[in-house]
Amino acid sequence: MMDIFPSEKRSWIMRQVREKNTSPELKVRSLVHRLGFRFRLHRNDLPGKPDLVFPSRKKIIFVHGCFWHGHNCARGHRAPKTNSEYWTEKIQRNTERDIKHQSDLKAMGWDSLVIWECEINNLKIVTEKIYGFLSGNKSAEQNSLPDSNSAAPHCRR
Repeated sequence: MMDIFPSEKRSWIMRQVREKNTSPELKVRSLVHRLGFRFRLHRNDLPGKPDLVFPSRKKIIFVHGCFWHGHNCARGHRAPKTNSEYWTEKIQRNTERDIKHQSDLKAMGWDSLVIWECEINNLKIVTEKIYGFLSGNKSAEQNSLPDSNSAAPHCRR
């Protein structure tokens, strides 16, 4: 299927996709700050340059876009209409890289949490998830909240 945009316009659109300071990331940062937690941003010395770093707690939060990181939700499962082989491989590499970064961080003694773009629509769930993670309340985080690798219950499938 042909792209609806000319190649110059598509290139411009793709250049506008940011790596950091995305809208979902800014929302999570604001929420975490309102909860009273302070953090560092995008530490280059840690695998994956985590979005939010809590050095005193040895905890990290990644804010992942569903499409770019291959989440199990409607947005994450969209198949690109053009150059689909390239994008499928690219997203697979992103997913593999994410797993490696989290494994490396765990080996370094860091706990990590992934907040998915689609989860941000339900502020109550995200708030509980983040607060449980940062306050050390693992049972609340695991019992009342969805697994970060599965689709959130409020996501369209």
